Amino acid sequence: MPRKHIAAILAIAVMCAAASAGQDLPKAKVYIQGAVFDVEVAGTPETRNRGLMNRDQLCSNCGMLFVFSEPRYVSFWMKDTTLPLSIAFIGSNGVIVDIQDMQPLTTESHRSRSPALYALEVNLGAFAEHGIEPGHSVRIIREDGSAWPQ
Repeated sequence: MPRKHIAAILAIAVMCAAASAGQDLPKAKVYIQGAVFDVEVAGTPETRNRGLMNRDQLCSNCGMLFVFSEPRYVSFWMKDTTLPLSIAFIGSNGVIVDIQDMQPLTTESHRSRSPALYALEVNLGAFAEHGIEPGHSVRIIREDGSAWPQ
């Protein structure tokens, strides 16, 4: 195979990896108890299913915000996720209803204790590090400047 074809194939592979790493997802800032998290927003079934799978790193103040169409009990697992994560389940009123720690590459189900409209995944221990607990309010500012919850 000619070198230029190999280079083109490698370039395409790098672009695909970058896209799958979430660079194509909308962004937002999540404010909780003085902490600010820069997050990617997973708002479709496809992006929620992919989540943070197949990532090998996550910056210290980064995460992923899962947005659901209506409040409901939601479950997460870590089958293809190599990063240890903490997850906060957030009700439609913007209050954290539950926080759980999740270990990588496990099929253990982490289910919200009450209906959630959002779920926020961050590096394991980040919520504890900032003193964030159930009952704390969350403010989400999207790229366009609009806020959740309204």
